[in-house]
Amino acid sequence: MFNTFEVAKDVHIHTRVTDQFKTVNFSLKLRRPLKVEEAAERTVLTNVLQHSNAQFPSTASMRMYLDDLYGTVLYLDTSKKGNEHVVILNVETVNDQYLKNSDVLSKVLELMHTVLFEPNFENGTFKENIVAREKEMVKERIQSIFDDKSRYAQNRLTKILAPNHPASISANGTIPDVEAITPQSLTDTYQRTLAEDVVDIYVVGDIDETKMVEELKKALPFGDRKSSLAITEIPKIQPTDTYVKEKQDMKQGKLHIGFSTPVFFKDADFPKMQIFNGIFGGYPHSKLFMNVREKESMAYYCSSSYSAQYGLVYVMSGIDVENEKRTLQLIDEQLLAMQQGEITDLEMTQTKAMLQNQLKEALDSARGQIEIYDQYKDLDEDFNVEAWQTKWQAVTKEDVVAMAKQLHKETVYFLSGMEDEK
Repeated sequence: MFNTFEVAKDVHIHTRVTDQFKTVNFSLKLRRPLKVEEAAERTVLTNVLQHSNAQFPSTASMRMYLDDLYGTVLYLDTSKKGNEHVVILNVETVNDQYLKNSDVLSKVLELMHTVLFEPNFENGTFKENIVAREKEMVKERIQSIFDDKSRYAQNRLTKILAPNHPASISANGTIPDVEAITPQSLTDTYQRTLAEDVVDIYVVGDIDETKMVEELKKALPFGDRKSSLAITEIPKIQPTDTYVKEKQDMKQGKLHIGFSTPVFFKDADFPKMQIFNGIFGGYPHSKLFMNVREKESMAYYCSSSYSAQYGLVYVMSGIDVENEKRTLQLIDEQLLAMQQGEITDLEMTQTKAMLQNQLKEALDSARGQIEIYDQYKDLDEDFNVEAWQTKWQAVTKEDVVAMAKQLHKETVYFLSGMEDEK
């Protein structure tokens, strides 16, 4: 799917030459081990780099220049992937082939260099007023989780289910960690990021591959990394409680459940767990949706998600407070039904079709192709659509039953309103 070029130790350029898109998409990923105390620093860093640099010191000047480049989109962000924290620079720009007398692509590469390698320093460090401004922005982003009760409930569940574990560490860090950041500490983080992080640079578009690799090497001159990114096993979860109920001033209750599974992303049974989750609660035809929400009308929504990097399955539902016990019973019944083999041919067929359609839909965009490849390249095989379709088609009902039997309920978290329970 992509061709890979190692341009320095732990620095790789991944190219996909295709005329599928009229744009050229870049994605730069800087990876290092996930640590809670570093997440906030790296998130504030992405904000600072996006909104101010030596050539374009203000957000307005940066936006104007991007508009001049035919509406080029450039943004930085952070995420996590298993045990890793990732700083991301994404860029989408028009392909010069569709313009007359233009060199937009070279200017975009120069801008990427400016954003990363020409920071807006004052006396060798980031400017205090800019750091202070971006710290406030990141604090607001972290705080916003409290306004979205579903996100808040899921956050609380993971904290109880997997304390001090990569699954519960926010890619944005914590508010106290953000508040502790200084211009000097952020400068140290910036220098460490450019010097030490493992680097993957993706480019998708109708490009001259050889020429593009050489231009990227010049624009993004990353040298050998000092040490490889150590591959460490995901630690086992150690829940602090099996049931927690909390109350806030809200109307709809949020019932979230965490299950553990021994099947992780790199395991041979991963495709089987994908099928299990689809039938359990992943899609509108799933048992949770059809029985808990539609048939019994116990929930405003009820679904499941499979976090393969951490070996966790989550069930999320919105309910009236008086329906808690009945909803829990119904959710348990759906899992028990699957463990006892109550799975129809239609459920199997629909789930396999949904997985295939999701994959095809993701690959319809350049960004989707990058993200899919970035995820699956860690497996010990080359990624291609046909191979995964074959894996899914080979999954049997007996396989799904075996996956269901391995699920273990760990923690129930219920966030309810302040009204008296009936």
